[in-house]
Amino acid sequence: MTLKDLKDVTYYDLNNEINIPVNNQIPLNKDQEALEAFLDQNVRPNTMTFDSLQARFDYLREHDYVETSMLDKYSLSFIEKLYAYLRSQDFHFKTFMAAYKFYAQYALKTDDGDYYLENFIDRVAMNALDFADGNEDLALALADEIVHQRYQPATPSFLNAGRARRGELISCFLIQSTDDMNSIGRTINSALQLSRIGGGVGINLSNLRGAGDPIKHIDGAASGVVPVMKLLEDSFSYSNQLGQRQGAGVVYLSVFHPDIIAFLSAKKENADEKIRLKTLSLGVTVPDKFYELIKADADMYLFSPYGVEREYGVPFSYVDITKEYDNMVKNPNIRKTKLKARDLENEISKLQQESGYPYVVNIDTANRANPIDGKIVMSNLCSEVMQVQTPSLIDDQQHYEKLGTDISCNLGSTNIVNLMKSPDFGHSVETMVRALTFVTDHSNVDVVPSIQKGNNQAHTIGLGAMGLHAFFAKNHLEYGCKEAVDFTNIYFLLLNYWTLKASNEIAKERHTTFVGFKKSAYADGSYFDKYVEQDWQPKYPETAALFKGIAIPSKADWQALKTAVMQDGLYHQNRMAVAPNGSISYINDTTASLHPIINRVEERQEKKIGKIYYPAPYLSNDTISYYKSAYDTDMRKVIDVYAAAQQHVDQGMSLTLFMRSTIPAGLYEWKDGRTNKMTTRDLNILRNYAYRKGIKSIYYIRTFTDDDGEVGVNECESCVI
Repeated sequence: MTLKDLKDVTYYDLNNEINIPVNNQIPLNKDQEALEAFLDQNVRPNTMTFDSLQARFDYLREHDYVETSMLDKYSLSFIEKLYAYLRSQDFHFKTFMAAYKFYAQYALKTDDGDYYLENFIDRVAMNALDFADGNEDLALALADEIVHQRYQPATPSFLNAGRARRGELISCFLIQSTDDMNSIGRTINSALQLSRIGGGVGINLSNLRGAGDPIKHIDGAASGVVPVMKLLEDSFSYSNQLGQRQGAGVVYLSVFHPDIIAFLSAKKENADEKIRLKTLSLGVTVPDKFYELIKADADMYLFSPYGVEREYGVPFSYVDITKEYDNMVKNPNIRKTKLKARDLENEISKLQQESGYPYVVNIDTANRANPIDGKIVMSNLCSEVMQVQTPSLIDDQQHYEKLGTDISCNLGSTNIVNLMKSPDFGHSVETMVRALTFVTDHSNVDVVPSIQKGNNQAHTIGLGAMGLHAFFAKNHLEYGCKEAVDFTNIYFLLLNYWTLKASNEIAKERHTTFVGFKKSAYADGSYFDKYVEQDWQPKYPETAALFKGIAIPSKADWQALKTAVMQDGLYHQNRMAVAPNGSISYINDTTASLHPIINRVEERQEKKIGKIYYPAPYLSNDTISYYKSAYDTDMRKVIDVYAAAQQHVDQGMSLTLFMRSTIPAGLYEWKDGRTNKMTTRDLNILRNYAYRKGIKSIYYIRTFTDDDGEVGVNECESCVI
């Protein structure tokens, strides 16, 4: 039997039996039977075996499967020591989905696809050896974190580490266009190149002049942003990573851009095919002023980026609209159009109900919390990466007359359940930071020089988390209860503290900080004010018990860290971001990201093979009542949980809202006593609630309809996994 033979095998049938209750019970034993059958029938017969590690690596070198320069940094005796340790940990997948996902998506295979060349231990070893960069102690520490699933590198890193023929280790990229044809051309080329190497791409179009704006002083000549969006969608479709999957991109536009209605309309199901966007994702950047105008039920003005740039001397995105709004309204040199703020708010909600889009980035909220000199103007394909950018200037030969800075996403995740059992929480986090530091240090995206420059200067990483709902259920906490919110607060405080400690240690070792450190809130110490002025400890005894054995930093600890950072700096400009982490959560046998589960037994449609069922982690009669579906959870509780984390996360988080078209009675007790049919008003209320709670972004809206099931969006595999 080969890997090509995937039909009529018993492990799929056994897995599917999970969805057939027996005596009103979920037959979880069928998943274990499916796992064993999969390993017996598929994995073991189709795995190439070797007499020794030496023979294995000789074969991998000879056939160009492994990166020789990586192996040459270690002696064979050390590699054997590493493997002996990993084998002694007796790793086993806990579910069929975990094993299937690993072997289908991550395991190295022969070029013809017929044989597996590695198991989970082999992939862990490749990650540890690659990211340790010749440091034997770090390699052992990394192997320990990954094999015990306290740390999970993002898919591009986990998949490509140690491979000779590999893609980038980076999850995604952020670029922006300025208001000229040279920049637009360069942006489209950059999208093609970045999609080719396997990354999801976020693109800011807010700086482009609107439809009808002048070109060379001729009124009405500009076509606006929608034609550029169509070009970008076609670019991603064409540059599709060797035909393996579609390229993926998102375009962001300010809600005060004159093309905002056309921008949103391009995603509607009934849009004209000439402008309709089928695969390109949409996001909007929303400053405080929009919420102020909504609250006042006032008119709002949309401003021409062409006129704004000529008045202010900087691209549209770099003007503080909240601060300058009244001045821009009064300025006769800036072309503007008027509409009701609440009409635009409703348009956003209608599209979110229909398609899940647009993502919403509360741009002033993000910048208020930003400790770095500069401005955040957009986010990425999953709305969790938020870093400062500077625009580039492109000449007529498509060369950089002025090279700005753009962004690459170097991501990894903690597994909350397992990290809470770490023998040394701080050492675990430091090890993870060092693994991610390798990714940023060894990423060289020379096809887009602005990204290369941004990465080289900032050394940014994004350590996140997954498995929050699994932790709550395992510990008998209802999602969103006060103890759950308190736990989330302290967990992310710990991540913040220990990533700062690690970044400071690396800066001291290398005598290097990120470019711009001296102008940051870290350098002047103001970033630490809230930690040294308040004692951050668990509020409830139930929460404190969960952290038994884990030291929670005191005000004195924060003061000492503040002093160290002010003296020696930080290596990383940014350190934390919470991604959606879909497939890697399956491999870790945990729940994705920070949001609630969708179903106690999740139905997953896999290409070529059909449905796979995945029971919630630790699901039992003891935990089942704590596994309420996201669709049956008040989204304000979800927002509260994310808000508790956000106050410690220097970047953003992929916050998804889950809605039912028919809302269960009593789930949302709105003051106006409306019916149980979901309306645009429900989404408006939730977005405003998230804004007031300090949420930086809302990823997308999933709506469960009574007739058609779930309405979602095209997920970017680069970021989601």
